[in-house]
Amino acid sequence: VQLQASGGGLVQAGDSLRLSCSASRRTSSNNTVGWFRQAPGKEREFVAAISWNGGITLYSDSVKGRCTISRDNAKNTVYLVMNSLKPEDTAVYHCAAARGSVPSSSRSLYGYWGQGTLVTVSS
Repeated sequence: VQLQASGGGLVQAGDSLRLSCSASRRTSSNNTVGWFRQAPGKEREFVAAISWNGGITLYSDSVKGRCTISRDNAKNTVYLVMNSLKPEDTAVYHCAAARGSVPSSSRSLYGYWGQGTLVTVSS
């Protein structure tokens, strides 16, 4: 399966964005989807993840309370709504898929990665 992230852009601090992760085909029910981000000069870090039915979500401490992950399996799409954006949220955001029913923050568990989308937050 191929994943494509979109929705990034240049925004000001305090603004909101909705990122989308679209899959090329319908995926099995035994999968989770996560969002990761990589800022210039830094390692890729976990942002959020969601189980196939949306019943379990996981967030990093850095975005908890500001972001909401959701999915629409009929559209093969996972969304990440980010509110109250900060300059430190500036990064390339990637979505990835992993087998299993419980979402994880471990990058190594995700076997399918999409091209990222750049989010730039100005102060």
